[in-house]
Amino acid sequence: MSDAASGPATSWPMKKSAARLGAVQALYQMDLAQTPIHDILAQFESHWLGQEVEGTQLPEADIKLFRAVVEGVLSEQRAIDPLVDKALSRGWPLRRVEAVLRAVLRAGAFELLARPDVPARVVIAEYVNVAGAFLDRDETGMVNAVLDALAHELRAREFSGPGAA
Repeated sequence: MSDAASGPATSWPMKKSAARLGAVQALYQMDLAQTPIHDILAQFESHWLGQEVEGTQLPEADIKLFRAVVEGVLSEQRAIDPLVDKALSRGWPLRRVEAVLRAVLRAGAFELLARPDVPARVVIAEYVNVAGAFLDRDETGMVNAVLDALAHELRAREFSGPGAA
């Protein structure tokens, strides 16, 4: 393998994952502290994403994706929340779900709804991984189930026909 193969192309997926993780953290903070979007974007971009925090170097993030997810969730929240509510177990509306879980579900739902360039299975896997950084196994399983249900509803063509698994 050449040095070129281990350079920027291999860090691309990590930047996407770091952007999604940062977006969930930003959405969580906005939800709890009611921090305005401009403040949260500036704070994360200058002090968190790709920075050293408490002696730990955080991975570099795809800033475009970070912004797209945070801004997209906010602009599409009126469409996202009813979709997630419908996919959640009966009796557990999104507003009753813990704030981190709510942020993960909203971010994943946004990408399924508005980012057809990202395969549904990738969206699900990425947000299950993000959930695993903050939540226990049962809640991570809930993320998988809810996003899978949404993916089958919103992107049915990806799950049917030749080549579908």
